[in-house]
Amino acid sequence: MRYGDTQVLDGVDLTVHSGEVVALLGPNGAGRSTTIEILEGFRVPSAGEVSVLGVDPAKGDDGWRSQIGVMLQTSSDHAKWRPRQLLAHIADYYRPYVDPWPADELLELVGLTGQAGQKLSTLSGGQRRRLDVALGIVGRPSLLFLDEPTTGFDPRARRDFHELVHRLSDLEGITILLTTHDLSEAEKLASRIVILAGGGVIADGSPYELTRAVSRLAEVRWVCGGQRHVHASKDATEFARELLTREGEPVTELEIERGTLEDAYLSIVERFEAGQAVEAASSGRCSCRRRHDERRRTSGGTRGGDRQCAGGGSRRRAGGGSRRRAGGGAAT
Repeated sequence: MRYGDTQVLDGVDLTVHSGEVVALLGPNGAGRSTTIEILEGFRVPSAGEVSVLGVDPAKGDDGWRSQIGVMLQTSSDHAKWRPRQLLAHIADYYRPYVDPWPADELLELVGLTGQAGQKLSTLSGGQRRRLDVALGIVGRPSLLFLDEPTTGFDPRARRDFHELVHRLSDLEGITILLTTHDLSEAEKLASRIVILAGGGVIADGSPYELTRAVSRLAEVRWVCGGQRHVHASKDATEFARELLTREGEPVTELEIERGTLEDAYLSIVERFEAGQAVEAASSGRCSCRRRHDERRRTSGGTRGGDRQCAGGGSRRRAGGGSRRRAGGGAAT
């Protein structure tokens, strides 16, 4: 994907399977927004191929769009609308294609039953974001895009939202593609983390896999006989097991502290920006060794190409060839 002479996406090869919750992370200018906008059909790639749920997003009709849910970082609407009224109105647009979520059931799901009849102008910031979630899923989408979804949430609202995301994924089978700068949120919600930098994927794996790739040591702390002990181990689980079964004074406290996703993310991005080899890929999804002046060949040997598939069926080549699958059918 190019803007004039600027290459925004280059060599992205990514597949998202149906039912996954994937967090797309990266520093500003990494190409996250461009990637998402192409998958959503809001931007046409300058080169390459895209397929989301079996359709090129740029050519998707209303039936295709009814399968896509989007929660933008910011939104605007008429302040005089009321949540129940607005949800019922939006649901009518989906009826020719799907059986939308009943407004009252949806309001209960997102915790807005008590505000169903209030004007939108009277809702708090957190309540407004909950309504944004409801608007994003009113059509029971197969693929849901969430852009900085918990902006403005207090701790309780954030926890409730996390539970909602797990329900949508686990019980409703919705594929979710999440963008956020809150790495603790990404670690809690996503089964898979994809890190973009320099227009390409530099790391791809579960939060555990990425943290293990950066640092295999974990710190084990325990109390035995009133004494506190600390030990760094490559296999903290086995060390703790031996610790608890050895003879002598019993272990009264035990804590294992591993590296966080934030630690892994910062290390991976810093290595990439310093021109060092980045090896934080998992399960053969992605193997990245890049420097600022290098271009990566995508599968099939296309240089400077992006390929993406979302949700088990999305494919796209943009900015020279990016491929990715999200929510059962997007490939770029």
